[in-house]
Amino acid sequence: MRVLLIEDDTILADGLTRSLKQAEYAVDWSSDGKEARAILSMQEYDLVILDLTLPHLDGLELLRGLRDRRKSTPVLIITARSELDDRIRGLDLGADDYLTKPFELREFDARVRALIRRSQSSGLQRLTCGELTLDMTARRAFIGDEPLELPRREYHILEVLMTGRGRILNKEQIIDHISDFDEDLSPSAVEIYISRLRKKLEPAGVSIRVVRGVGYILE
Repeated sequence: MRVLLIEDDTILADGLTRSLKQAEYAVDWSSDGKEARAILSMQEYDLVILDLTLPHLDGLELLRGLRDRRKSTPVLIITARSELDDRIRGLDLGADDYLTKPFELREFDARVRALIRRSQSSGLQRLTCGELTLDMTARRAFIGDEPLELPRREYHILEVLMTGRGRILNKEQIIDHISDFDEDLSPSAVEIYISRLRKKLEPAGVSIRVVRGVGYILE
């Protein structure tokens, strides 16, 4: 899961980024409204966390532009603006939730989890393919009733393949979903993780088929 944090308070942004990464989200950070608009025009995210008071472009205008482009990405507003009119305007423009600063980190984490769960696979929290089950809330995989132990990278690649089941995904699409700007995940590394996953999924009767020159598909 990839998250964009748009916040111009460096200290707060650092703390939120650490918390999100501890929860195993890939996190990109922008402190500028115009820069964030450019990023959102090029990159898809599973969640946007948006401050309203930003340099060069107000957060509400950024949100309006996102919804005008018919992007349904969940948006959590975090702001020091506590006036009721600001909250109503943000929600009317298409925000999914609103958190007023200062806030407890536990509440922030809980709201992030809730928005991610709500958006995943039209509300489904468990995905199945043959004997393979993916519990996206607990972030665990099972073959039948037996846990399938997967390192973090392998789990996230499997999650991308299962949520995109039936579609061919290329290496760049996989990298976009699981890595942030600060990580250097190469296509050759994806090949290695896929190779390891294929062996571990054999007992479940599940295969990751390589479509030569195109990408991968879960079957």
